[in-house]
Amino acid sequence: IQPKQPKRGLSFSAGRRSFFHPRPLEPPSLLLQTLDFFLQRTMPKIKTNRVKYPEGWELIEPTLRELDAKMRQAEMDEHDGKRKCEALWPIFKLSHQRSRYVYDLYHRRDEISKELYEFCLDQGYADRSLIAKWKKSGYERLCCLRCIQPRDHNYGTTCVCRVPKHLREEKVVECVHCGCQGCASGD
Repeated sequence: IQPKQPKRGLSFSAGRRSFFHPRPLEPPSLLLQTLDFFLQRTMPKIKTNRVKYPEGWELIEPTLRELDAKMRQAEMDEHDGKRKCEALWPIFKLSHQRSRYVYDLYHRRDEISKELYEFCLDQGYADRSLIAKWKKSGYERLCCLRCIQPRDHNYGTTCVCRVPKHLREEKVVECVHCGCQGCASGD
């Protein structure tokens, strides 16, 4: 029994089928040259992880960094002796403060560009959904989005902090979700 002589050409298998290409293989140098040419043409450029900050970032950066430091401190604070919901109140307050800062700079005072405003929203320095609510009438002073979601409340209503102060039976009310004492537009 004689061993089979290998066929000249390129053979490969895909699943159950085997394919044979009758063309002989090119010399390795030509193959490497072709591969090198192909890789030079189609390789994407290397992307860096550095973020390009828009113009005007240096003006608002110190305030946002300060609020970030306060947020980290609020997350690290011990919550012994507090109710479970009270532990999150400082975090909600700082998140609201940071979003309100960016909102006021763009919509009220016109001190930052649209590009910088969009950058802050995209990078998470402000809450896009909360700002969208602030633009609607009746929600100008909204504290957090949880206060208007009926699924988080009994009887499918909104939070007690959304009730105007002159209509409340109790004088001092704190929201269970964020600790707000009143964010109705008429207050």
